[in-house]
Amino acid sequence: MNQANKETKVQKKPKIESYDIAKSDETLHLAVDLAKFIKENRLFQNIQGKEYVNVEGWQYAGSRLGILPVVEHVVNISTDDEIKYQAKVNLLDLRSQQVVGAGFAICSNREQGKKYYQEFAIASMAQTRAIGKAYRNILAWVIRAAGYEPTPSEEMDYGGNEPAAKPAVPTEKKATMKSSTAAPAAEADKAEEQNASVRYASAKQKEEIIRLLNNPTITRQEKTKMLLNINRFDEERAAQAIEKLKKVIEEREDGQSAAA
Repeated sequence: MNQANKETKVQKKPKIESYDIAKSDETLHLAVDLAKFIKENRLFQNIQGKEYVNVEGWQYAGSRLGILPVVEHVVNISTDDEIKYQAKVNLLDLRSQQVVGAGFAICSNREQGKKYYQEFAIASMAQTRAIGKAYRNILAWVIRAAGYEPTPSEEMDYGGNEPAAKPAVPTEKKATMKSSTAAPAAEADKAEEQNASVRYASAKQKEEIIRLLNNPTITRQEKTKMLLNINRFDEERAAQAIEKLKKVIEEREDGQSAAA
């Protein structure tokens, strides 16, 4: 009897792992779960007395609904005296395999607090903002229902909103901007090539990771940790995550079979 009860409990766990955005009662349950998760993990910023959710919180909400961001492009639109990147992100519904939303964002080192940001940090922030913007367009009401402001914290134009980034040396940055020699141009071209060479995890890889994470042998904590990092995976890291999950699932299922 005890063994049967244990099996019943294990089988019931996956039923609360995901929600359907088309069902209002389920998304309201998500709002309650989201409020708790954001508070426990401090995924928000207090800006002028109001609480704004970080992009990680928006990603968590989206992943629980089976909606994941796919970076369409990150474009360097810098000028001689400004580092500036533009990003576009689409939202893919894993159930229907259709794009259900999009977000577009720009980041520049002329913004308050970003004067000495390195180029990779500007490009990364453009992508981060685009992800938050995309989710905001379709999930703002869920975040509002969870008790937070329906704007990603990364969108707020407010000094102190973001943690300090690693600054480039000011004198070197100024020299690079003003110099007309071939060396700085070559360095800029090299940085752009390196950025363009980054191939983020594909929608198919993310879908496979989500499918494996829904296996009952994967704990909620393990699932949450990977979901929060999934949008930082490049193709190689995503492939490694898939292989690792398959191995862990196989080992745990074999262990359960042996124990039975």
